[in-house]
Amino acid sequence: MKDSNAKPLTEGELDRLEELLASFDNAMTLERVDGFFAALICGPELVQLEEWLLAVLGENYARANDDDARNTVLLLIRHWNTIADTLEFTLSEETVYLPVLSLDEEDGVAHANEWADGFMDGINMRRESWQELFSDENHAGSLVPVLMLYHEDDPDPELRTDPKALENREEIIQVMIASLTHIYRYFDERRQENARRDAAESMPRKSDKVGRNEPCPCGSGRKYKHCCGAGSSTLH
Repeated sequence: MKDSNAKPLTEGELDRLEELLASFDNAMTLERVDGFFAALICGPELVQLEEWLLAVLGENYARANDDDARNTVLLLIRHWNTIADTLEFTLSEETVYLPVLSLDEEDGVAHANEWADGFMDGINMRRESWQELFSDENHAGSLVPVLMLYHEDDPDPELRTDPKALENREEIIQVMIASLTHIYRYFDERRQENARRDAAESMPRKSDKVGRNEPCPCGSGRKYKHCCGAGSSTLH
């Protein structure tokens, strides 16, 4: 039987998640969550579920309706796992992760600014560990599409992206999607090293061998390969 936490969200479930997020005070939008998750999954360091939940839903999320809070968390975990699984496939297959982008109500165009904001939120949560990529002259260009969209409406005129550079927004978004795969591959070795280190610190030294597709013994509800035995960056 397929792990219920591994099933991608349907269109209806994405709409429901969007509604639930809007019901919390100071929660991220769905588009921003998607970018935030993508950065955390691509990055070299694992982030615990409790930490990213606080960032996504805000400090008062526990005060919301219990059923709504529970359903929101379950939907968020499934969406996280969808992104993590798809990006892991990019290591061995010709595939890409397609971001969840909202269409502007006025022009019907996906602007992707909130997605870029979320991605930068994820980077800033572990900024020091991302510095390697920012400083790498050969690979830092993979961050350019995100930074262009992130700085489009920057209050500082000197940081604001030149509007002419964003005239072909659809092309920039396509490059951003391809760059996501590049960033995930760039940090893959570091991510696996950190996952092994964290697993060694958190798991008992003497334990029965756990299959990669079996439930993780830590109780997160996810497969071992996506949790304490992570070679990918699905977190708990």
